[in-house]
Parts: sequence; structure tokens; C-alpha cells
Amino acid sequence: MKIYDSLHQDKREFEPLVPGQVSLYVCGNTVYDDCHIGHARAAVIFDMVARTFRALGYRLTWVRNITDIDDKIIQRALLNQETTEALTERVINTMHQDEQAIGVMPPDHEPRATDYVPQMIALIQRLIDQQMAYAASNGDVYFSVKSYPDYGQLSRRDVDALMSGVRIDANEDKRDPLDFALWKHAKPGEPSWASPWGEGRPGWHIECSAMAAELLGETIDIHGGGMDLKFPHHENEIAQSQAAHGCKLANYWMHVGLLTINDEKMSKSLGNSITIGDFLSDHHPEVLRHFMLGSHYRSPINYTESAIANTQQALERLYTAIRGLEHGTDGDVEHPSYQAFLAAMSDDFNTPQAFAVLFDLAREINRLRQEGDMTQAVKLATIMRSCGALLGVLLE
Repeated sequence: MKIYDSLHQDKREFEPLVPGQVSLYVCGNTVYDDCHIGHARAAVIFDMVARTFRALGYRLTWVRNITDIDDKIIQRALLNQETTEALTERVINTMHQDEQAIGVMPPDHEPRATDYVPQMIALIQRLIDQQMAYAASNGDVYFSVKSYPDYGQLSRRDVDALMSGVRIDANEDKRDPLDFALWKHAKPGEPSWASPWGEGRPGWHIECSAMAAELLGETIDIHGGGMDLKFPHHENEIAQSQAAHGCKLANYWMHVGLLTINDEKMSKSLGNSITIGDFLSDHHPEVLRHFMLGSHYRSPINYTESAIANTQQALERLYTAIRGLEHGTDGDVEHPSYQAFLAAMSDDFNTPQAFAVLFDLAREINRLRQEGDMTQAVKLATIMRSCGALLGVLLE
């Protein structure tokens, strides 16, 4: 198994902390609105990663968090005239329905930020005790970026250059512009928790550091998320976790390429936001999975109706090859096609190459049908379905 590590910017041999086991932490959604197909890409990618590790015999522990307290959540709840709890519970239920519909397996643990506030407070206090963080006079607590010399290592950003481009808002009490909030003092009417620094709530970045350490340990095998999280979220996670614990946060960093709509960033203001529910009202869920996995996970991907139509035709070619063939019981893991499929998936989850194996199998099955060799056709169809299941397709 080889994985491209975003920190080292190189494809590296995967060596787990514990032989035969994998700890995977993935940044999940901030639950203030229905999931769109950009969320679906990350969900499908890491579902595929989880399926691959398990198919290769690893014992995987997969954690994907839920951010259920955040500025956007508070603002949306106020707009809707409902509590943040009512909003987040409804959005989480819809998210789970959407994920089930597109074949995304539940993670092993799905911690909600509001359930781990004591761990976050303890981690913040540890950083203050180590003089890596400070409580400001306004009740906020900030991480001191200058106290962490390696800041910027993941995103390859120079701290001095970043400092020159950042301004401090008038209502903030930072020592330096790049310092980021670990704890935010409570404003009137906002959800809050008691802390040594007064009533408030955790900042966004501290959530993942606390939950990853609590559920997987201070150093984990793989930390993943969207490319948009590399800076500042993952950069800040590294700084606060490694400053607090004195060890690496993760041995491998995986980042999923961004999705655009007709070459534009997806946003409600542009009117091009497509929810998972919107997509599924017109298309089969396996079309979405095939589209998301038809490009390498690190590559950006552009959604167009023509691309979706081409993906549907491609998926139908695969189904046509196996239609009417009985389900065999022997997947024949020693077969060259199956081995080629696993080799592709073991090479930094090369799903385009894995799909190429499926199309080669489909052509061979069609040839065998023409020659009347149905026994061999059934055998290859069984292999094809086994491979497809790892990608979450050819399941019907």
C-alpha cells in the first residue's frame, strides 16, 4: 500500500503504527444545511478508503466528526427561529439518509463536538500551561502561532508573509494577527459552556484535535479531509496538537480535490448548489459514486450534465456485461484481473485504473458470451461484482 502524503508531498509506503491496524480520522460536516455533492465527494472517497483497507485485511478504526456548534449554525438557527439543537439534529438525520442512499457506510465513531467540550477545555488549559496559548482580556483564548516554529509546514506557507497579509478585527484582542481562537467568549443568547475563562464555546480547530486524541490517540495513522481544509484548519490542528502532546498528530495526510460546477465554485449565491437529494431525484446513486471515483481522489473534478450523462452510459456498459449472469460464489482472488484491481487500489487508491480493470473485464465477458462460454463468463462476472463492491457499484 502506498499513499500520497500531503505533508511530505510524496507517495510513501504505508506503515501503520500497529501492524495490521489503521486509525483514520476524517473531518466531517458542519451541520447547518443539507449536504451538497461537494460533501458527497469526500464522503464517497473515504468510504472507498475504508472499504479498501478492510478488503486488504486491515483492522480499521474510522472516526469522522460532526461540528454541531459554530457561527454558521448559530446564525442559521436564529434565522429559522429555532434552537441550535433542533437545527443540527434535523440536518444530521438528513445527512445520514443521504449517505445511506449513496452507499456510504457509517464510520466506526461519529463524535459530535458538543459531547467533547470537557476534553477541549483540558487541551486548551494544557496549551496555556505550556505558554503556547493565552487568555485575552475579552474572554477569548488564542493559540500563539509564533510559539510554534513549524507553523506552515503542511500548507508550505511562510509565517512572515502570512503575518503581513492579516489584519486584526477591532473586537479581537490578539497578540499577533495569525493567532487563532481556541475558545470564544459567549455572546448574549448563544449556546455556552462554563470554563476557567468564563462562559463560552470552543473554536472550530480545537474540536478535531481533542476528539482525535480521545478516540484514536495522540498520534494516528491517517488524517483526511477536503483540500480546502489544508489551510488553516489542518495547519492549526497540527500546531495545537503537536504543541500540546509533543508528538506527531498524523503519519499521513490525505486531501481530496475540490469539486466545481461547470468550472465555477459551487455556492448558493451563484445558484449552482446541488444537494445530494437534488441529484438523487434525477439519477441513480451509483452514477454519483462512479462520477466521484472516476477521477483520482486528489484531482479536482468538474460537474457538468454531460459528464454525468457519460458516467451513466459507462455504468450501464458495466451492468450490460453482467446482466443475466448468475451470481457465482468464487471471486477467485488469485485471478490476474482481481490482482490488477487490488494493485490499483493499493497504489494511492487509484480508482480510475481500478475502473479500467472493470471495463477490461466487461469486454472479456462480452467476448465469452459471444463464444458461448457461459461458465467462464459467470466466473469473470463474479470477480467484476467483487471489485465493484469495493467501489460501491454493481451492487444491484
